[in-house]
Amino acid sequence: MTACDLETSVPDWIIDHPETIGVFQELGIDYSCGGKSLKYLCEKEGLDAKEVLKRLHEMIVFASATKKKG
Repeated sequence: MTACDLETSVPDWIIDHPETIGVFQELGIDYSCGGKSLKYLCEKEGLDAKEVLKRLHEMIVFASATKKKG
């Protein structure tokens, strides 16, 4: 598993953190984008990249906490 950031391609986000797919779907970010970076796709969609990154990291933390409980 790699540390994902704004320069990480969206497909790599999905591979490393499949729990984030719902965030991409909700925001309308094309996760089958041919390897475009999260930053690029946020700019293309007019989204605040730092806010999207925050939501993705929150989802990862939530999923991790849920797995530990279960």
